[in-house]
Amino acid sequence: MLAGGAGTSAASPGTGPTAVVSMGDSYISGEAGRWKGNSLTNSGSRIGTDRGWVSGSTYDPGKVYGATAGGCHRSDSAEVRSAGPIADVAVNLACSGAVSDNVFRAANGGVSFKGEAPQADQLAAVAASHNVKVIALSIGGNDLGFADIIKDCALDFVIWNSYCYDDQQYGVDQKIDAVMGKVGKSVDEIRVVMRAAGYADSSYRIVLQSYPSPIPRGAENRYTQSDWSRLNTGGCPFWNRDSDWARDSLVPQIAGRIKQVAAAKGVQFLDLRDMMQGREVCAKASKQVTTAVPASARTSEWARWIDNNETQGLIQESMHPNYFGQLAAGRCLALVVAQPATSGFSCKNTAGADQTGMFLTPAS
Repeated sequence: MLAGGAGTSAASPGTGPTAVVSMGDSYISGEAGRWKGNSLTNSGSRIGTDRGWVSGSTYDPGKVYGATAGGCHRSDSAEVRSAGPIADVAVNLACSGAVSDNVFRAANGGVSFKGEAPQADQLAAVAASHNVKVIALSIGGNDLGFADIIKDCALDFVIWNSYCYDDQQYGVDQKIDAVMGKVGKSVDEIRVVMRAAGYADSSYRIVLQSYPSPIPRGAENRYTQSDWSRLNTGGCPFWNRDSDWARDSLVPQIAGRIKQVAAAKGVQFLDLRDMMQGREVCAKASKQVTTAVPASARTSEWARWIDNNETQGLIQESMHPNYFGQLAAGRCLALVVAQPATSGFSCKNTAGADQTGMFLTPAS
């Protein structure tokens, strides 16, 4: 499996090793793949949650992210790497922090990012040396300012004692039309590259996916909002009202708009809004990892908590699907690729099961 880049030998559509390619941002690059759940233990392996642990107090994120540690954060458990044998080769071009402009070809407004060429230009090399069958795309979240929304909502809980949802909703509404235009252009750019490489549109599929919610609804949070346990213990410093907005308004709004783009562009839609239901950070149905409750996809949280002091790892890993969440996303991709490319689906988990319990329902 390839973590990124492409071989040098030439291939044409229908020849060479088959490939599944991921493009876009941190939610598909593998950000937070270092972590198998969340633990309050800061030493050693953090009770088995830290896959970057070497020995003693030595840690090497490169064990998970390879040469992209501290940069694109392409993990060994990223969605495209966890999807199983849907192609001979998995190529991960996605990069943590990427916006749509980092996907476009340089010749059409694309911008290099973290020392790499725009992703569509990288795709051209992959398309030439492999027989690309699937391209999974996750993009738009950074254009909308996901990281800033999370930061502002957390600060409203910790410092300002106020809600964030109203101001943040206004900001999203002001941006979302332009952002979805860029998501659509990202699909167009992929099509242009593939056609130039000799691929018919029907010879491969593009899977355009939405985003999962990393936090639960207020009523599903196992910590009260009336003290500091959400900040100091759970790593989910958000008010119930803001949590409900994020889970039931923001995430569905984005999913609905991405679904519209997928329909307009004739690509497959994969809805991940409910992928981590009950497995979110601080969810009542999940548990932190302790000596009594070991790391497990069946019981642990599937998203990385907010570690604002970077006591464990980097702040950029916060609020992303972790190792377990990425295994689940990979299973979702495998399931949707097995379905007709003309149909959209939602991917959900089975309570108490690991990634093998993921299942599809028609996208609503």
